[in-house]
Amino acid sequence: MTRPRTDLFDDGGATGRLMAELDWARTPLGAVSDWPQSLRSAVRMVLSSRYPMLLLWGDRLSQLYNDAYSALIGDKHPGALGDDVRITLAEGWDVLAPLIERAMATGVASWVPALQLLLDRAGYREEAYFSVSHAPARDDDGRTVGVLTVCSEVTEQVVGERRLRLLRDLSLRGDGRTVDVDATCTRLVDAIGGHPLDVPFAAIYLRDGATLRRIACTGGDPGQTTVAGALPTLVDLADPGPTAHAWALPGAASGRPGDVTGLAERLSLPSGPWGDPARAALALPLPSATEDQPLGVLLVGVSPNRALDEAYRSFHQLLTQQVSTAVRNAQEYERERRRAETLAELDRVKTTFFTNVSHEFRTPLTLMLGPLADALADTTAPLAPTQRERVETAWRNATRLLTLVNSLLTFSSLEAGRARSDAHEVDLPALTTELASVFRAAVERAGLTLDVDCPPLPRPVTVDPVNWERIVTNLLSNALKYTFIGRIRVAVDADHDEVRLTVADTGIGIGEADLPKLFERFHRVQGARSRSHEGTGIGLALVHELTRLEGGEVRVASRVGVGTTFTVALPWSAARRTATAGPTAAGRGDAARAAVQDAMGWLTDPAGEVAEPAPAPGPAADELAGARILLADDNSDMRAYLSRLLAGQGWRVRSVTDGRQALDAIHREPPDLVLTDVMMPGLDGFDLVRRLRADPATRSLPVLVLSARAGEEASVAGLSLGADDYLVKPFAAAELIARVRTAIRRARIEVPGDGGPAPERPTAIEVQPGPAVPLVDRVAEPVTGDPAGTSTAGASDDGLGERLDEQWTYPSVPTSAAAMRKDVRVALDDLNVDGEVAEDLLLAASEAMNNAVEHAQRPSRPEVRVRLQVGDALVRISVRDFGTWRDRRPAMDRGRGALLMNAYGDVRLVSTAEGTTVTIERRLERR
Repeated sequence: MTRPRTDLFDDGGATGRLMAELDWARTPLGAVSDWPQSLRSAVRMVLSSRYPMLLLWGDRLSQLYNDAYSALIGDKHPGALGDDVRITLAEGWDVLAPLIERAMATGVASWVPALQLLLDRAGYREEAYFSVSHAPARDDDGRTVGVLTVCSEVTEQVVGERRLRLLRDLSLRGDGRTVDVDATCTRLVDAIGGHPLDVPFAAIYLRDGATLRRIACTGGDPGQTTVAGALPTLVDLADPGPTAHAWALPGAASGRPGDVTGLAERLSLPSGPWGDPARAALALPLPSATEDQPLGVLLVGVSPNRALDEAYRSFHQLLTQQVSTAVRNAQEYERERRRAETLAELDRVKTTFFTNVSHEFRTPLTLMLGPLADALADTTAPLAPTQRERVETAWRNATRLLTLVNSLLTFSSLEAGRARSDAHEVDLPALTTELASVFRAAVERAGLTLDVDCPPLPRPVTVDPVNWERIVTNLLSNALKYTFIGRIRVAVDADHDEVRLTVADTGIGIGEADLPKLFERFHRVQGARSRSHEGTGIGLALVHELTRLEGGEVRVASRVGVGTTFTVALPWSAARRTATAGPTAAGRGDAARAAVQDAMGWLTDPAGEVAEPAPAPGPAADELAGARILLADDNSDMRAYLSRLLAGQGWRVRSVTDGRQALDAIHREPPDLVLTDVMMPGLDGFDLVRRLRADPATRSLPVLVLSARAGEEASVAGLSLGADDYLVKPFAAAELIARVRTAIRRARIEVPGDGGPAPERPTAIEVQPGPAVPLVDRVAEPVTGDPAGTSTAGASDDGLGERLDEQWTYPSVPTSAAAMRKDVRVALDDLNVDGEVAEDLLLAASEAMNNAVEHAQRPSRPEVRVRLQVGDALVRISVRDFGTWRDRRPAMDRGRGALLMNAYGDVRLVSTAEGTTVTIERRLERR
């Protein structure tokens, strides 16, 4: 059997041992042997508990506590044992006294969570928080003679939650709703200023080149300028000065955090819960995307009532990251906003330019359309049939140009926000039926059925009739362009909510990926089958914008291979607005008639259309009379014009509308030359050239490309595919005829029919290079050869031409480059030179040839000589002219020729009094 222990303090741990050693007789409690049983029992309960407990006993409120409580009072232990609590906790007694006195006076226990208490337990006035219960302690007679305090410290919890609230507030204030960086920084310091217990003051500095600029700061009472006056506004990082160093700003700006001490000498700022002066601060780098280049510096004050421990420093790091993220987001937002403003300004300038140019077009168009219409309507001096046909072509295309100008003007006005709706009360079903009927002939000519279902509406509709005409016209024109079988349906209906126009077709349909972009300006569905490639790409965008201007919306539903349905919906609130006073704009139906006239050009089927040669005007027939030319162009007026022009030369012209029809016609009846447009539906001109060159049967067929796509890239692309010539629209009729003649003659010379001598055979090329520049300062021997002949062959003088050494002489005219290309290509193909190497050499040699033609001054011989030498490991092409070299003015010299030649071979240029020689070399890979 275990004997009960009689020592009062045996189970009290370290504090119990200290209490056992204490001379209690010298305290107000007296000797332990004289303690009443109630006190003994209370002491045993306190010492046996692992929860912080404090027993206050007697009038002097003598303290008895356990090990757990001793940790809470820090340096005050063990001196507090037996001492008056009013002395031990004197700094916090004003908070504790009411609670203790109430418990003793009333005998009722109390509970206070998160009680803020000032403690001086670690050498400084500390802000601490406790959850505390005060219960009365009674003696043996039941009288309240003391207080039993049970408490737990919750300082870390309270302070941690408070700091999290600050970080949350920062994230809300730095959410990017401000329009610039400075405003964001102001919002951030305002959020920090709302938490002075953790951050007594703060300032944000941002880098501006080699300068730190203070953007915003906070601290002190509202309206105080103490902090702003003590901190530098600008810091020159090259020469910071003592003030900046005292605040550790230069080091933080270079990425080194700094502790600022001795703050009271520079800044007198009451801080913390009890107004103690701030004594320290931290200068923290704001991290950026570049580690060695901080975004700036965050300067924060440290609370004088909290220890700058690891938790406090971690909080400051989180604070810095939050501020840095917000500032970087604001900077990126500001950059994006400036980019958007720049793009908006560019868009505005572009819109203004289009508007001005479109307006300028109207005057010459008026002076074109007026006289043309007068000539067509003149009965006193009627036009001859041939002249009438020409004038009608000019009038139709001038009208088309006017339609394009009007569309650009409307679109630019919509984009600039200057467009308005001149609304009038109209009979919408009747107006829609009238507009649809304009298209009936074109729809039926295309082999389609046009269904119009526009019953009367229950009430009139207020819209701008001009805008409505453009909407209906563009939708019908679009349906006709992409529908090949079936029908087009136009309907108007209404319900309680809206009026609807529906234009549905059974055309090719639109893929889901293209539907979201369908109403974007200039968007085209790539590879879509259509009746024509012509168009501006703004038709549906115009429908969308005009519908919005009328207060409605446009919807689209489509399935590939099934068809497309466009629905223009006008809510009755928009359709019943107040009508504009004044007459309706004139010219009703003009846009629809112009669109139908344009569509008629797509619907002309040229299959089998052949323009027979015109009778020869002279006594002797041309040697090219009867030549067969295949013309591919999707514009009917262009086909008619070219057919008439070429047939007038005695040539037989067959017309087709796209590349696929051209291939079929070539296989049925091979022509002497193909004249093709580039932009055509289905198979375009470039794809046609590619297929012709890939087929051995048509590889040598001359191809002349016509296109409205001007510029170096387009011409180089066409020539690189194997086209013999590239002519940019608009062109002179005489130039086109000359190029066609040259190409046909060239082709006939390559396969002579009578074995006679081959005359010169130049063709044309549309590359306009800049001059080559001297690359090696040494003299090359001029190429020699027979100036009268077209080709000579001989042995090489340096062993290079072991496989081939051939020379040609060409007239010094712009069309000679294409002839040279054909000769060199044939020679290289015979030697099985790699195709890519051959094409590179041909491009470089073409540049050299064009330079020789363009820049040879006062040539002694009006010719250019080309020599091709091929060895086992090297190809050399030499191009020589017989003029003197003269540098052009900088304004004329684009410098592209030398750049292009050097890209495809090793080039050297030598200029002498007798002429200039350009040598291009390319090494061959051994196989």
